[in-house]
Amino acid sequence: MDGSAIQHENPERPAMIERRLRVLLLAEACNPRMISVPLVGYSQAAALRQLVDAHLVTHWRNGPDLCDAAGWVEGRDFTAIDAERPAKLAWWLGETIAGKGKGWTLQAALFVPTYYYFEHQVWRTFGRRLAAGEFDLVHRLTPLTPTAPSTLAAKLKPIGVPFVIGPLNGGVPWPRQFDAERRKEREWLSYVRGAYRLLPGYRATRRDAAAILVASRDTLAQMPRDCRERCFYLPENAIDPARFGLRRTHRATRPIRVVFVGRLVPYKGADMLIEAVAPLAQSGDVILDVIGDGPMMGELKELLVRLGSPPNVTLHGWVEHGKVQEWLARSDVLAFPSVREFGGAVALEAMAVGVVPIVLDYGGPGELVTDKTGFRVQMGDREHIVRSFRAILAELAAHPEQIEDKGEAAFRRARQQFTWDTKARQTLEVYRWVMDPRGRPRPAFAMPVPDPDEGP
Repeated sequence: MDGSAIQHENPERPAMIERRLRVLLLAEACNPRMISVPLVGYSQAAALRQLVDAHLVTHWRNGPDLCDAAGWVEGRDFTAIDAERPAKLAWWLGETIAGKGKGWTLQAALFVPTYYYFEHQVWRTFGRRLAAGEFDLVHRLTPLTPTAPSTLAAKLKPIGVPFVIGPLNGGVPWPRQFDAERRKEREWLSYVRGAYRLLPGYRATRRDAAAILVASRDTLAQMPRDCRERCFYLPENAIDPARFGLRRTHRATRPIRVVFVGRLVPYKGADMLIEAVAPLAQSGDVILDVIGDGPMMGELKELLVRLGSPPNVTLHGWVEHGKVQEWLARSDVLAFPSVREFGGAVALEAMAVGVVPIVLDYGGPGELVTDKTGFRVQMGDREHIVRSFRAILAELAAHPEQIEDKGEAAFRRARQQFTWDTKARQTLEVYRWVMDPRGRPRPAFAMPVPDPDEGP
C-alpha cells in the first residue's frame, strides 16, 4: 500500500479511495546527524512522510540539523519545542551521580520530568488545532522507553483524536549471571525499575492509546493484558539502503575476519570476545577488529597483555558512524556478545552488508538474527559465552564456506524485511486500522519476523 490512493475493500460497504492521513508526529529525539535513538526517530519520521501528510514536533536542539542535513523547513515540516534547560539539568545530574556513559536506568528516570515538560509545550502549541480536527491522529515516535508515560493520550481521547505510541523498547532484565557487570554499569535503579508503573500517566497511556507499537517480546510482556489487543510488533531498528549501500563481496578464507562494533562498556562483552578469540588469533585462524571506544578501553588493553598480546587483534577506537559499514563490508563475521541489548542495530547493519552475526539469543539481537542468517548463543555465564563463541568461530575458520550461505540469507532478510520503508508501510496499516477498527482487519505482524524463505 502506498498511502496516497489506497483501494479499501470491505464486504459491508462499497470500495473507497482513502486520502492521505494527516499525522502529528512527536519525536523529542529526531536528528539525521546523530546515532541511536535520534537517528531512529528521524528515520521513522522521514519514511512516514512519504506515506502521510506529517508534521513533526521535536526538541529545539534538532532544528538546525533537520534544516541543514534533511532540508526540512521549520514551521512547514516541523515545529521545534524549546525544552533545553530541564533536559540539560537532567543529563548533568545523571552523569554526576552515575558517571559518563553509565547508569542508563537513572538517566531514563531523570528524563521523565523533562518529557512531561516537552508534552506540556506540545499541548500548548497544538491543543486547539487538534481539537479543531486539523490532524487525524497523533503518533509518539520517541522516546522509545516504555518507562516514559505520555500525558497526551488522556487529553486526545475526549476530543476523538487517536493516539499511537511506539515502537516502545526496553526493560530487558539483567541476566543473573552478570550482576557484577550490572553494578559496574551503575545500574542501581534497575533493581527497582518496576516503580515506573507508579508514574503519573502510566495507566492512562496504556488505557487511552489507540495502538501501541512494541519492539520486542520483553516490552510486550510488560504491557497490561487488557491492552494486548492494541499492541503490534514493530522492531525498533531498520536500515536505509541509501545510507547502507556497501555489500561484502569477497569470499571468506582462513583466517576469517571478525569485527566487534559497540561502546566499550561491561555489558557489551568485548572482553569476553577477546578472550574467546585469543587462541584462534594465535593459531592464525581469526583476525579481530574491535571498533568502538569507552571506559573499558584501558581494561581491554591490559587484557590483551595478559593473554600474551595475540596477533591480529586490534583495538581501533572510535569510528565515525558513516564509516562503520566499511569495516563491516571488509569482514566476514560480526561477533557481538552483548548480554543486555534492546534493539541490536549493529546486528541488522551487519546483515545489511552480508556479514554473518553471532549474538546472544537474548533481547533484541536474538529476535533479528535467525538460524539461517547467523548464530544465536544461549545465555549463560561468562565461561559458557566465551566457550560458545570460540567454538563457533573455530568451526567457521575450519569451514569458511559456511559463511557464504548465511551471509546471503542475512543480506536478503535485512533488505527485504527491515528497511525504514517497510516499517513505514506497516505503521500505515496500524494507522488505517486505528481510524477504522471495525471496518478493517486488525494488522497481524509476526513476532519475531520470520526468515524471507519461510514467508510471512
